[in-house]
Amino acid sequence: MGNSAGRSDFEWVYTDQPHTQRRKEMLAKYPAIKALMRPDPHLKWTVLGLVLAQLLACWLVRGLAWRWLLFWAYAFGGCVNHSLTLAIHDISHNAAFGTGRAAYNRWFAIFANLPVGVPYAASFKKYHVDHHRYLGGDGLDVDVPTRLEGWLFCTPARKLLWLVLQPLFYSLRPLCVNPKALTRMEVFNALVQLGADAAIFALWGLKPVIYLLASSLLGLGLHPISGHFVAEHYMFLKGHETYSYYGPLNWITFNVGYHMEHHDFPSIPGCNLPLVRKIAPEYYDHLPQHHSWVKTPRLQGS
Repeated sequence: MGNSAGRSDFEWVYTDQPHTQRRKEMLAKYPAIKALMRPDPHLKWTVLGLVLAQLLACWLVRGLAWRWLLFWAYAFGGCVNHSLTLAIHDISHNAAFGTGRAAYNRWFAIFANLPVGVPYAASFKKYHVDHHRYLGGDGLDVDVPTRLEGWLFCTPARKLLWLVLQPLFYSLRPLCVNPKALTRMEVFNALVQLGADAAIFALWGLKPVIYLLASSLLGLGLHPISGHFVAEHYMFLKGHETYSYYGPLNWITFNVGYHMEHHDFPSIPGCNLPLVRKIAPEYYDHLPQHHSWVKTPRLQGS
């Protein structure tokens, strides 16, 4: 992608990201790609099913021993809640109701947020715009770890700890790197979430609330699906800042593995991203890709 200068903790690149230019070229060559820029008709129903599944799980775990509660929070709840955060990602691109009904997408994202246990959706939308606009930009893209993280978590053992604590760093990093004014939607998100947590506590006690929080903490931490956090933008090969993954975990993550395609066309929902590669394989098949999210953290930790 251009000239770069190495550091012990980061790779500094001084050329523009390739996605804008590739998007222009592909649309000129394949106008049919524009037809893929439409809402996902199944997304809202999939999200509804996931939310109801976690609500049923809350009822089921209310009498479980703590060790079994944590087991199911990792094995089942972690998958569901991680999937919901990726649904929120798709919804932030207006994939549920389209750009003409942007407000519906914002409200629906707050509904998808309910099993996560903490308010997340509104803040994610606010910062995710910058991730696409300033991909990898120092002090602008809050998906990039801070210099303190790069300095502190520099050994395999420390990197393992960083992966375990990934949900905390991911949620707190924006407040340190690029703080923004609180919005009314974020306040609404917080009030709705607190109300839902309080209702679950009133109905079934503390264990279901802990189950939901543990599902998020464990599912977004050291979990097979969480390999995508590392796989997407950590520079494994010089000159390549974004990587795709085409394996089976895409089936439960709204095709977030098609990450090169997603950054080329952010307005195309996850369900249609495989079609982008099918239409224009010459733009993707030669690029480096990950074959496993499970193995990716091991590569990053070496």
